[in-house]
Amino acid sequence: MVALAFDGDQIVGASTAVPVTAHADEVAPALAAGGLDPAQVYYFGESVLRADRRGHGLGHRFFDEREAHARRLGYRWAAFCAVERAADDPRRPPGHVGHDRFWTGRGFVRRPDITASFAWRDLGEAADTPKPMTFWLRDLAAPRPR
Repeated sequence: MVALAFDGDQIVGASTAVPVTAHADEVAPALAAGGLDPAQVYYFGESVLRADRRGHGLGHRFFDEREAHARRLGYRWAAFCAVERAADDPRRPPGHVGHDRFWTGRGFVRRPDITASFAWRDLGEAADTPKPMTFWLRDLAAPRPR
């Protein structure tokens, strides 16, 4: 699924989700090794939002829409993974604030025991290199913290 945020006819944000069984080969084995049935997991992909649109609830709306869609399809779990970077990584923009508090507030739990690796070319790299990714999970049957 793709959720889009519009300002008039201009797209100002987008968010994606897909069944784990239809995602990259690295995801399902990592979740299975962590004790989950990949067929019960809906994977939340990218969320991007223009900087001037942040802080107005659109990030929450993206999660609301993806969670509701996953429940309608009968999925038990929502999951995503986040790249692990050092706090002093020079690729972090000035004033960077991590998303951990937001994700935890949405009911997601960081699972350092469930990891995968994805390769891409980062700024300052000449070629794709593997990046460590840690999974975050939410039981869609549980109420979201308020």
